[in-house]
Amino acid sequence: MNAVKFTCLSLALAGTLTAGAAQAVDVASSPTLSKIKSSGAIAIGHRTSSIPFSYYDSNQKVVGFSQDLCDRVVDEVKKQTGVPNLQVRMVPVTSQNRISLVQNGTVDLECGVTTNLKARQQQVAFSTTFFVAGTRLLVKKGSPVHDFPDLSGKAVVTNAGTTSERILRRLNDEKKANITIQSAKDYGESFLILQSGRVAAFMMDDVLLSGARTMSPNPAEWVVVGTPQSFEAYGFMMRKDDPGFKQLVDGVLTGLMKSGEINTLYDKWFLKPVPPKNINFEFPMSEPVKKAYANPNDQAFE
Repeated sequence: MNAVKFTCLSLALAGTLTAGAAQAVDVASSPTLSKIKSSGAIAIGHRTSSIPFSYYDSNQKVVGFSQDLCDRVVDEVKKQTGVPNLQVRMVPVTSQNRISLVQNGTVDLECGVTTNLKARQQQVAFSTTFFVAGTRLLVKKGSPVHDFPDLSGKAVVTNAGTTSERILRRLNDEKKANITIQSAKDYGESFLILQSGRVAAFMMDDVLLSGARTMSPNPAEWVVVGTPQSFEAYGFMMRKDDPGFKQLVDGVLTGLMKSGEINTLYDKWFLKPVPPKNINFEFPMSEPVKKAYANPNDQAFE
């Protein structure tokens, strides 16, 4: 091997080693990773009915787009901590308790559908954005409700502790919309209330509304309508002041985006049949999502 080739090879190897070293995390300096390593377990917060992100399949196993991404993070945690047989504890969370369960250490990483908000950043840390949704309405086909002004004087349901609940209250305050707001514990309960006829609409993120419609007994009876009232940047939640753990989580998500592998996972959950009914969501990737994957970041929209 001549000197030029040897020098080029040495530089290439050095570059590879440097890149690998840059991705390594100092486990000892990360409270979360130290806790995980010493206990031999990681606690993952998940949702029970946030189709197709995080929900139970027919065997009561947690599946979904968020869970697939979370599994990749867990694999990296196993490597970084040197605990290949790491126990994964699945902890169901709701909109109301998810932040407190992360803060008090019950959950190490929340892998659901939580919107990254500047106000929430005072309480927890957020990962790189992995999805962007718009807040809209689910109504029965033929309903007189086509957009948010049509809600005036009507009853609407949404999940307690969500951005949608806050937006509805703001509409009442600023627009004097006189909307009766019903707050449910989760997506399943909200949709049941809508199906009962007690409310005119179910407000939530468009992709979750599409999920509820698709999985209903008669999907054709329901339509998603309305001008988005906000755009929601979804991120995984973790405890604040642990840059090492956040570096690991962000590194995994960013890596999936840069390699394009996240597109395959997206297609799996949004453009192909999914359990439990093997129905296709037919939810193509939006421009905001494409932008988020092209330029990974953890910025809140508000």
